[in-house]
Amino acid sequence: MSDEPDIVTLVRWCAATRILYLPHAIRQMSRPDRMIARSEVRSVVERGEVIEDYPHDPRGHSCLVLGYGELGRPIHVVCAPKEDYLAIITAYLPDEETWEEDFRTRRRT
Repeated sequence: MSDEPDIVTLVRWCAATRILYLPHAIRQMSRPDRMIARSEVRSVVERGEVIEDYPHDPRGHSCLVLGYGELGRPIHVVCAPKEDYLAIITAYLPDEETWEEDFRTRRRT
């Protein structure tokens, strides 16, 4: 068993320290068909469920988190814990054509 914290623990610890929104995330969150608020992203990373883990991502260990925003809408956040902050890589509303009804499982193509 490793002494390293799991990805969920790292995400929440880093989010409590500082959240940094990368330019791509800001563009995606600001799209008129999305309008995802920073408060919604914070809620997702603080309370959501890691549904995909990317330990070998070239940007550094990252993960996909599913959570729920205003009015219960599902939101996916891709984030990467760094030494003293949580990098928000992107945030989007999952597409029903790509995801199963639970928004946790990718549809097979």
